[in-house]
Amino acid sequence: MSGVTVALLALLVMMILLAIRVPIGVSMLTVGLGGYIFLAGWSPAINGLKSLAYDQYSSYTFSIVPLFLLMGEFATRAGLSQALFRSANTWLGHRRGGIAMATIGGSAGFGAIAGSSLATAATMAQVALPEMRKYGYSGALATGSVAAGGTLGILIPPSIVLVLYAILTEQNIAKLFAAAFIPGFLAAFGYMIAIYIYARLRPGESQPGERVGYRERFIELWRVWPVLVIFLLVIGGIYAGFFTPTEAAAVGAVSTLLVALAKRTMTWRVLRQSLVNTAATTGMIFLIVLGAELINIFLALSRLPQTAAARIGDWQVAPIVILIAILLLYFLLGTVMDSLSMILLTTPIFFPIIMGMDFGMPPEELAIWFGILTLVTVEVGLITPPVGLNVYIINSLAPDVPMIETFRGVVPFLISDLIRVALLVAFPAITLAALWWFF
Repeated sequence: MSGVTVALLALLVMMILLAIRVPIGVSMLTVGLGGYIFLAGWSPAINGLKSLAYDQYSSYTFSIVPLFLLMGEFATRAGLSQALFRSANTWLGHRRGGIAMATIGGSAGFGAIAGSSLATAATMAQVALPEMRKYGYSGALATGSVAAGGTLGILIPPSIVLVLYAILTEQNIAKLFAAAFIPGFLAAFGYMIAIYIYARLRPGESQPGERVGYRERFIELWRVWPVLVIFLLVIGGIYAGFFTPTEAAAVGAVSTLLVALAKRTMTWRVLRQSLVNTAATTGMIFLIVLGAELINIFLALSRLPQTAAARIGDWQVAPIVILIAILLLYFLLGTVMDSLSMILLTTPIFFPIIMGMDFGMPPEELAIWFGILTLVTVEVGLITPPVGLNVYIINSLAPDVPMIETFRGVVPFLISDLIRVALLVAFPAITLAALWWFF
């Protein structure tokens, strides 16, 4: 049996394990180790394992993951999501569909300091859903807008998923963050347009909120200054050359802690819970990373990525067709897998294929463009039926809204996402413009 055949069978086994709800990290570890032993033998596999975990986790770059997670925890405890939502709501809430638009704006702002989609969705739901219920918003529009707004957490820098993609592909984290800016703002703008159209087509599903004066609007806007300061410290510090991305993550974590202390929302009990939550999430991510590394070794031994790249290179089709096929596969995987698992599992397979093709741009720009396209497409999976992790999170916080109604509510946002993906594929300059500007 050839190595490629073994690899394909192993990937099928892993999909079966995922289908029966075996945790993704355990599935990847099992299949990766089993394939490693089958192709290389027991002794090489055991010898490799004794140093694999240390080699992975002792990397200085990996410390950025728990630091950004801790930054998001502190931001949540500091009540920054409430301040962002209230500020956006004073400017937009008096319009039809305006509270849903304010939810998108608040999610974008919170995503800029949280870096996690699920954290953004869960946090914004607690402040936005009661307000939308107060003004008669339908369950579909209310839960759909919160679920879609949450996806901005992994796209607008800093992004945990983007950091892991950079580590996997050995790309510059700062350049990937820069490239994500315009697609992130496009996402937020597209979602607001989707809400505007939805509210006009279905006026009975949302009512305008109270109009407030400009004095109150600017007061609420002033109250979100900590978010702007933290964002400028973290992202601005990176591009000004003051910090490396890892150092910026540490600065961001300390800054959000100071804000929480200043707001008197940080107690010893809350601090302990924040550290425990960060440790638990970090452990989950690192387990998946270790499983992904075992899968990578196994696939390298099987030569599946190299063989696939060679075979696809022999096809008489344009590279853009292959890219679209890969993105379509991401859409399909997004219906059954979470974003982090998809990135870690598929990048070692798809990245060499894309890098072996001629898209008319330098290798670094190609790697960054593909990374942003991957992230945007994976983001869509967070609200795509039948899984849509953001939808499940929001539905658990709004149990009175049927799941099917929430999925109906995310349809306008899915349409917006598809349009945005098409634009980013057709015009790479949209993604690379910020990269050219900063570097």
